[in-house]
Amino acid sequence: MNTPPTSRPAEESFAVRKATRPAWDVLSERALEILIYLCGISAIVFVLGIFFFVFKEALPILGNSHFSLTQFLFSDQWYPTSELNKRYGVFAMIAGTFSVTALAMLIAVPFGLGAAIYISEFCGGRTKETLKVVIELLAAIPSVVWGFIGLTVMSRLIVNYTGAPVGVNILNGGIILALMSVPIIVSIGEDALKAVPDSYREAGLALGATRWQLVRRVLLPAAKTGLLAAVLLGVGRGVGETMAVLMATGHAVHIPHGIFDSVRTLTANIAAELGEAPANSDHYRVLFLTGVLLFALTFIVNLAADLVVRGIRRR
Repeated sequence: MNTPPTSRPAEESFAVRKATRPAWDVLSERALEILIYLCGISAIVFVLGIFFFVFKEALPILGNSHFSLTQFLFSDQWYPTSELNKRYGVFAMIAGTFSVTALAMLIAVPFGLGAAIYISEFCGGRTKETLKVVIELLAAIPSVVWGFIGLTVMSRLIVNYTGAPVGVNILNGGIILALMSVPIIVSIGEDALKAVPDSYREAGLALGATRWQLVRRVLLPAAKTGLLAAVLLGVGRGVGETMAVLMATGHAVHIPHGIFDSVRTLTANIAAELGEAPANSDHYRVLFLTGVLLFALTFIVNLAADLVVRGIRRR
């Protein structure tokens, strides 16, 4: 009776070769493993380090008897330089941040996902490569240049075609942020669609599905986790953007009631006032506390997204 071959001789040969390797090779391999491990945990270390630095600078204001955390979160009064009654309320800026980001995502998500689907499934050859290069160049435009476009071009168009009293408002900032977020959504969305196995496409075409039916009923459900990640990265870009919204939204501290109102975002407020705030003053500490609030908001968004993705995977 023939006995099946075993891999023991090969394993023994590998063990012998490993034992007889020079000490330098063993040390270099171990050093490489340690380097890869450090690179893997470096992101966590950097994030924790940044959070520790920002929180350390903001901590003294929390122990100040003249400071109210409730007023900070729920008041729309921002008068940090008042001589008689200093007020540090960021609620209007929170509303401004989310209103600009929400409008930007309403514009960017349909266009971004649509462009990703077109590039991945409908476009081919030289046209596809040209579009990918153009989108990458769009992502390379500095945010201050987008701010100049919003301040000088978009503001005039908004005033001329909508009759708005001022052109620097939520609509202006939303359009600029949408243009800045679209390249990220397109790139990540295309990668998510390309990750769907070709067997899914072949099975759908074999069943007689049209190209659009294949996209709507096969590819989108299969790639929904990656597409959600693309959208969330776009949201992160919108929440964290500074210079473009500083120049395009009007920088006015009040709760918006329409898309033609000027607003101020949290990031723009930090960028505009941190350089003028005296070091270690209450104003200085409150601006760092605003940075802690931004950390918390982004953490909540990422946590909610992670829970949604896990729920989608379970289904």
